[in-house]
Amino acid sequence: MPSAESAALVRATLPAVGGALDEITTRFYATMFRERPELLDGMFNRGNQASGAQRRALAGSIAGFAGALLDNPGVRPDALLSRIAHKHAAVGVTDDQYTIVHKYLFGAIAEVLGDAVTPEVAAAWDEVYWLMAGALIGREALLYRDAGVRPGGDRRPWTVVERRTETPDVVSFLIRPADGGPAPHARAGQYVSVEVRMADGVRQLRQYSLSSDPGGDLRRITVKRVTGDAGGPDGEVSTLLHDTVREGDELLLSAPFGDVFLDDPADDTTPLVLVSAGIGCTPMTSILAHLAALGSTRTVLVLHADRSPADHALRAETLRLAAQLPGARALFWYEDRAAEEPGSRRGLMDLGGVELPDGATVFLCGPVPFMREVRGPLLRAGIPAQRIRYEVFGPDLWLPTTA
Repeated sequence: MPSAESAALVRATLPAVGGALDEITTRFYATMFRERPELLDGMFNRGNQASGAQRRALAGSIAGFAGALLDNPGVRPDALLSRIAHKHAAVGVTDDQYTIVHKYLFGAIAEVLGDAVTPEVAAAWDEVYWLMAGALIGREALLYRDAGVRPGGDRRPWTVVERRTETPDVVSFLIRPADGGPAPHARAGQYVSVEVRMADGVRQLRQYSLSSDPGGDLRRITVKRVTGDAGGPDGEVSTLLHDTVREGDELLLSAPFGDVFLDDPADDTTPLVLVSAGIGCTPMTSILAHLAALGSTRTVLVLHADRSPADHALRAETLRLAAQLPGARALFWYEDRAAEEPGSRRGLMDLGGVELPDGATVFLCGPVPFMREVRGPLLRAGIPAQRIRYEVFGPDLWLPTTA
């Protein structure tokens, strides 16, 4: 926790710093990438930089961490730290990069706030930054150790043994380690970073959930082609994977990371509710496949929303896996009214009238607006916030308001 003097200064200046964080982080990234362009090669997501998503996520995490320290002195915001640490480990963040970030971030703060940043105010926020950085460095070191990789991560070649088209804009890649060694330990619900080299020579990383049972040496990722909206560009990595990767090709993958996963004990009887929309179905399919492999008898309720059955990736597999589990049932919502099928409902997901099992743990994944809409009814149905575990594809713009 920060010292009493620093806490008082941070509390007094948090509104001003928080209100300027968007401008601060804009200047921070612009200056850092101008002077350290190598950080865009194999580290930062150019798409998230262009859209501003990474900038907003950084601003939210700083404000969220500072606010949490002030609201609950002596209690670390572990949910926020855990999710950031897993994302950092997946892209290979190392200790020395926190010093680089500190230099450019605090330079941007001084530029934007000017004379308001007295030496005392700068020292107080410096303390907050290194409290957060130190906690993350420690967590990331443990993640690297547990994954058996060097700090910064080792990207390992995997061979594509099968490519399968799931929907017009979703494709699955079945992969195995190219070196013939065993696959790293993974948990159902986790993701891997895939590294590719773009046409301009710059390496880019994207995270994709494992969409099959993580046991064994054969794994699967399922990739949705990202199309630009509001005039924005298409996703460069998903487009490359869709257009160029075929059976026999190799992909470079990180070890699995992610703090939203199914706990392993085969004798766990806690009911599960798996709620997803769109490509958010991928970690849910992994969880279902793992439960089926365990022969689980747990109560499992699968809820999914999509545009239509034809757009619903892994639909047939989800139904097949649910049928293998004696305690499972699935319910789907489709916006396309002309494509109704037995067991599905029209329109957007509506949990009214859906009986949720008592004492359930909920896994939630999909677009952030969808998750916001669904989380409220879940809370009103009596499911505690701490039992609603969610995954965001990309920078977590939601975490500071839900941790």
